[in-house]
Amino acid sequence: MKLRTPMPELNGATEWLNGEVKKEDLIGEKPTLIHFWSISCHLCKEAMPQVNEFRDQYKDKLNVVAVHMPRSEDDLNIDEIKRVAAEHDITQPTFVDSEHKLTDAFENQYVPAYYVFDKDGQLRHFQAGGSGMKMLEKRVNRVLDEMEKNQ
Repeated sequence: MKLRTPMPELNGATEWLNGEVKKEDLIGEKPTLIHFWSISCHLCKEAMPQVNEFRDQYKDKLNVVAVHMPRSEDDLNIDEIKRVAAEHDITQPTFVDSEHKLTDAFENQYVPAYYVFDKDGQLRHFQAGGSGMKMLEKRVNRVLDEMEKNQ
């Protein structure tokens, strides 16, 4: 996905955990962080406490949605996805993408991967990999600052 591309529709979930959200629920009021992870991804699990901290710290200013992107047959077990999500305190809405519909819409190839959209649903930042939470925080703050200036 290129920067300034609109957020794809959140269609094709095999299942939603922690409540379902639609694109229109995420646009208009505040920016959105969509992060891709997988139960077979060690880096994802390592990064999850930081993602959760981030989610809690910005809960009034930022929508956070998780997308479970399977990387193998073993990643399709919904009970295991639920178990790992609970174990890692993933309380945000989680799109289970067992058919890679959202993964394809995002043209995403990585876990973990982070997409920051502004309140109008335009992609403003993308990064992949386990490190770089400071960079992610900077980008989110930049989008939030711009939003406050434009109000």
